[in-house]
Amino acid sequence: MLVLAHISDLHLDGSARATERARRVRDHLWGLPVPPDALLVTGDIADHGTEPEYAEAAALLGLRDGDAPFPVLTCPGNHDSRGPYREALLGLPSADGPVNEVRVLDGAAVLMCDSSVPGEDEGALDDATLTWIETTLDGLDAGVGALLAFHHPPVPLHHPLPDAYPLREPERLAGLLGRHPEVVALITGHAHTPAATTFAGRPVLVGPGVTWTLRLPWEGEQPADRDAPVGLAFHVLDDEGRLTSHFRVVT
Repeated sequence: MLVLAHISDLHLDGSARATERARRVRDHLWGLPVPPDALLVTGDIADHGTEPEYAEAAALLGLRDGDAPFPVLTCPGNHDSRGPYREALLGLPSADGPVNEVRVLDGAAVLMCDSSVPGEDEGALDDATLTWIETTLDGLDAGVGALLAFHHPPVPLHHPLPDAYPLREPERLAGLLGRHPEVVALITGHAHTPAATTFAGRPVLVGPGVTWTLRLPWEGEQPADRDAPVGLAFHVLDDEGRLTSHFRVVT
């Protein structure tokens, strides 16, 4: 059984408010009586994509000193910048290409895919990333389930703000999923609201935003609820290949 903690959209910008909210959820996760198998952070880790923002993120998430109590898995969002992201969070040389990684944990593979488009808020899984996903899935051992993690949800969420900046050409991802039944679910961020829906016959699980929560159209005209408690999710992939998700808030 794999237990995956999930947070998204920290938008660290050097402000005391952003730092406090990120530290609040970090302290909650670090203090759990039984740690999860890993923490997944689905993008918009930095707000402006600057080196100081990533230095703070690396310190908060235990990536700088390697002192996190579990693996910390990340993928970039539209506010992230690939060069500083690679250097500060992954310890890799700066480069402009998509940031794609895979980690196999307890018999399940987590593919961290780059849906960012440099300089734009919309998302895309480009040719290189789709090829990487397909090749990586083809290389998994038989019986290993896979979770695809990326920033932009591939379906509308019925709010004009996130739906204005969607994942482009989702049909290309749908075609890939049709060839790969081992993909159990898609895990995303971007929308700042905990949500569950489906795409191409798979669950889509959208992580709540750390920095603020999206008010839905019937909840008020101002989209950003900056006073809502910090949210997180726990995704449990059991030995039968069933994924169960639990959503929590940290006050």
